[in-house]
Amino acid sequence: MSSIFSFIFDMEVSIFAVVASIVALTWAALRVLIWAWVRPKTLERSLRDQGLSGNSYRLFFGDLRESAKMTAQARSKPINFTHHIAPRVVPFIHQNVHNYGKNSFMWFGPTPRVNIMRPEQLKEVFSKVYDFPKTGGNPLAKLLATGLATYEGEKWAKHRKIINPAFHLEKLKNMLPAFHESCSEMISKWESLVSEEGSTELDVWPYLQSLSRDMISRTAFGSSYEEGRKIFELQRELAELAIKMAHSIYIPGWRFLPTLMNKRMKGIDKEIRASLKGIINKREKAMEGGGEGRNDDLLGILMESNLKEIQEHGNNKSVGMSLNDVIEECKLFYIAGQETSSVLLVWTMVILSREPIWQARARDEVLQVFGQNKPDFDGMNRLKIVNMILYEVLRLYPPVNMLTRTVHKETKLGELCVPAGVQICLPTILVHRDGELWGDDAQEFKPERFSEGVSNATKGQLSFFPFGWGPRICIGQNFAMMEAKMTLALILQRFSMEASPSYAHAPSTFITLQPQYGAHIILRRHSM
Repeated sequence: MSSIFSFIFDMEVSIFAVVASIVALTWAALRVLIWAWVRPKTLERSLRDQGLSGNSYRLFFGDLRESAKMTAQARSKPINFTHHIAPRVVPFIHQNVHNYGKNSFMWFGPTPRVNIMRPEQLKEVFSKVYDFPKTGGNPLAKLLATGLATYEGEKWAKHRKIINPAFHLEKLKNMLPAFHESCSEMISKWESLVSEEGSTELDVWPYLQSLSRDMISRTAFGSSYEEGRKIFELQRELAELAIKMAHSIYIPGWRFLPTLMNKRMKGIDKEIRASLKGIINKREKAMEGGGEGRNDDLLGILMESNLKEIQEHGNNKSVGMSLNDVIEECKLFYIAGQETSSVLLVWTMVILSREPIWQARARDEVLQVFGQNKPDFDGMNRLKIVNMILYEVLRLYPPVNMLTRTVHKETKLGELCVPAGVQICLPTILVHRDGELWGDDAQEFKPERFSEGVSNATKGQLSFFPFGWGPRICIGQNFAMMEAKMTLALILQRFSMEASPSYAHAPSTFITLQPQYGAHIILRRHSM
């Protein structure tokens, strides 16, 4: 009898397990259906009802496949020299706006992205940092760097307050000797390659990358590029993997699977963290012991500011940065600090090699201000023509070609009512070339448009934002501009530049806007 009851009980348990499994699978399938189809189609209907246009949603991938195909095709060969580079750099977004106008959207997988290109709407997005937070993206891609650039809310406000002192102009002024030392080493290498009365053809891109890495190593950590080389190499590899991740649909839980890519990314991150932890701990011990804890580099200033914040709140460590927070900011120093400066310099050299008149004007100004002397802070602030040139290069070749934001709750944006779950795309490279905002010569290199400053050039509208805008404007913009001015001044003092026949014009995005095939330029020793 007991065996019969046992059999019945087992049957009931089995039936219950089967029913539970069916319910769980049904619920999971329903959630996938909502995520992959119902929600995207609902969002699409809402956007179209407000007058926005774009491709119809396609299951799972949206516009990703077409975008990837167009990008691969654009990158397959260089283009004739022109500043009309958007079709090569952002081919799908360029086509999307061309086909559907400025009030358009596209699909990043099952998520719609609305293009925002009107100055008044751009200003609103940049100003309302809590309504339009930065897009989260793939968690594995965050291994590359988080820090101030990606934090939101109170954490962002806390980090901004603690890091701000490191980027005050007075602090940056003290870093000029480090900038000059790094530049002088590169210039010496170039001079050894150029004979007394001759010239040499040189791919300046790897030199400028090494220069910016050396600069950030010296100014951030007080060490040379050679000592930080391993960190840079690891971050470069991590960046390549992160970009692959960023161009694929993020599937929740995928990062926990032991795939080769996942394991390599986590391994690299572990190595980088260990190296940075060693640097930070060494500095911390020096500070605690009253020894030679440097406070004239970015890390030292950051740690000093952090300690001050903690002490002002009764030694409450929760108000300051943790060791992990400092590590993340250091990773960001490395990746952001060297990327922006190197790309600004390389495009400036490429353009000036083809603009002899502007090159001569810039050189005359540098020689008038400095002669052959070492550039100083006050003198660099008087380089009006150099400044105009750098701004125009940033307009035509912005380091980051677009910015994205996410809407977590229904939010008004001008006349638009943006539903929760929609992303906002701010296509910098298209806004900077908008003929309605910049005139019929928007695709041309004309530094004179900045002769009376940015406000006059933009007619008071928000149409120029190479470093972002508003409360979250890039904290390192003065740092990058100072690096660029110092380097360009030293180059113009010693060399003239000519376009090389072997140069292949191929701007493409690898974190920032870079020359895909390098930057071959003919350098000649400049004679007074």
